[in-house]
Amino acid sequence: MSNDPLLQPYQLKHLTLKNRLMITSHEPAYPEDGMPKERYRAYHAERARAGVALTMTAGSASVARDSPPVFNNILAWKDEVVGWMKQLTDECHDHDCAVMIQLTHLGRRTRWDKADWLPVVSPSHEREPSHKAFPKKAEEWDIARIIEDYADAAERMRDAGLDGIELQAYGHLMDQFWSPLTNDLDGPYGGSLDNRLRFTFDTLKAIRDRVGPDFIVGVRYTGDEELTGGLTKDDGLEISRRLKDSGMVDFLNVVKGHIDTDAGLTDLIPVQGMRSAPHLDFAGEIRAATQFPTFHAAKIQDVATARHAVASGKLDMVGMTRAHMADPHIVAKIMRGEEDRIRPCVGANYCLDRIYQGGMALCLHNAATGRELEQPHVATKAENKRRVVIVGAGPAGMEAARIAAERGHEVIVHEAANDPGGQIRLTAQTDRRAEMILIIQWRFEECEKMGVTFRFNSFADADMVLADNPDVVIIATGGLPHTELLTEGDALVVSAWDILSGDAQPGENVLIYDDAGDYPALQAAEKIAATGAKVEIMTRDRIFAPEVMAMSLTPSMRELQKRDVTFTVTWKLDAVRRDGNKLVATIGSDYGGVSRERHVDQVIVNHGTRPLDDLYFDLRDGSSNLGEVDYEDLVAGHPQQVNRNAQGNYQLFRIGDAVAARNTHAAIYDALRLVKGL
Repeated sequence: MSNDPLLQPYQLKHLTLKNRLMITSHEPAYPEDGMPKERYRAYHAERARAGVALTMTAGSASVARDSPPVFNNILAWKDEVVGWMKQLTDECHDHDCAVMIQLTHLGRRTRWDKADWLPVVSPSHEREPSHKAFPKKAEEWDIARIIEDYADAAERMRDAGLDGIELQAYGHLMDQFWSPLTNDLDGPYGGSLDNRLRFTFDTLKAIRDRVGPDFIVGVRYTGDEELTGGLTKDDGLEISRRLKDSGMVDFLNVVKGHIDTDAGLTDLIPVQGMRSAPHLDFAGEIRAATQFPTFHAAKIQDVATARHAVASGKLDMVGMTRAHMADPHIVAKIMRGEEDRIRPCVGANYCLDRIYQGGMALCLHNAATGRELEQPHVATKAENKRRVVIVGAGPAGMEAARIAAERGHEVIVHEAANDPGGQIRLTAQTDRRAEMILIIQWRFEECEKMGVTFRFNSFADADMVLADNPDVVIIATGGLPHTELLTEGDALVVSAWDILSGDAQPGENVLIYDDAGDYPALQAAEKIAATGAKVEIMTRDRIFAPEVMAMSLTPSMRELQKRDVTFTVTWKLDAVRRDGNKLVATIGSDYGGVSRERHVDQVIVNHGTRPLDDLYFDLRDGSSNLGEVDYEDLVAGHPQQVNRNAQGNYQLFRIGDAVAARNTHAAIYDALRLVKGL
């Protein structure tokens, strides 16, 4: 038996959990028709196989028809969910991994124009800022109906063989009853704390009557809303005691904060650049006050913090949910003594941000997550060893090198700079985004372990590449900023990269034209505004920084608003001209008929990149495939078989921004699905 606190078993009622690591309830938005089908099952089974003790499925599984998901959630109010959940549960149980699910009614945290267009319901008419629906105030028959819906859903989960459920009580209907800010009912369900908790305890009683005393039931709830007039820490402690004393609850899963705004959600689930494990001590206070099984997760990214959480007695089970999206094999690597090989979660929040924009959760630097049916988390060995030459050591090139080496190929990487990283090295110049460099560091360390040859300060040309006698050449040279978009004055502007790299010094009155909607404009604005300069960020879009997405935008907005940066939407930069030692920016609109001028001393353009592809075209005519990619084989996961040139003795491919400007995940995914078939 190991002495590692994380590897000690934990007894929860009749259930023995084999270690202290869990995946807390979350919705990766993988359901099909509201059901957890093959993709969903493969995602959880991968983590179960690797040793996690408990996986909680379905953040916000809907218990009622009038709780329509705002993204792709499991519909626990449908009887057909039982069969699908049973398949998932049985497969996880085969790996000695317990399975639970989170059940909820969203209340006001949804919209009336989703699904069946039923009224949103809540204990008051107060609108949630995030989803903007004005709710119907719940009547007695609503409350009675929803209590039965909860009991029905719990019974379905018991029948599917799950080990337990948890009820969601932060920002959703249950907490909307708790909070004075969202409950202005009279009578038995409004007013005093006793009355505001009545809905929860009535629901718990209905569930217990249906599933019996042995089925595990917990509550995930906020112990402090951190909102003026809302639930306080003292309220949270009292609620915690009452949940324990009810005899109907088996564990507490505590969070801190509120989720009714993007900023609130980001404080409750912190992202990159925010403090790690910010609510761990608070969860420990709840456990100390109740002496009751306590779970918690909030940016617990690393094993050392998780180990401390258990060893210090703050938690009984520690959630590493986003960390398991980055690396599903955390427990297996701990048990093998390979903690240094755990792929780190960098807090980029590509997972959560995507689901709130209607996509499925993906990890910024693990392209296999969510694609377990198509992509391996561990690459298989190649039948024939080949020499793979890669040019460029950014995220695309480094992932290509890692996968090729893992498959057993001989790998040589040329990089013009003296360090790996590419654009990520610029990204990491901003302190808040310094964690991004771990994407490169982890891959570099993995490559070194597997014997990849790196040639830094190597500005490779065609002759140098061919001198390596390659079987495969992969061009991952990225791109360079593109700023030539004006009718006049292209030579008078600088790029956001110029500011981040220090090649251009910040002005004092600066216009940033953001026509890409991604991070460089924000980071440049932050660097310039920190000097005390006047900064305006302008975009032709009707929303600001659409490629950054809501939660990841929060830290940037806080910094930029603090610096009094101006944000202007629906205007575009047309031209720039000199006026003495100043610049005049002419701005127009896609809506037509208007023109304005700005007098500034610096104009910065963020308009994406154009591929740095000269080397690719120099090598193309000598390759066997002439650079062609068979997209059908690529998507299907088959090796590339294109042969257009009988004289060619190497295959040639390009990936990442050397193809077209995209993002880090796209670059890594390019590499993964291409190289796994070499």
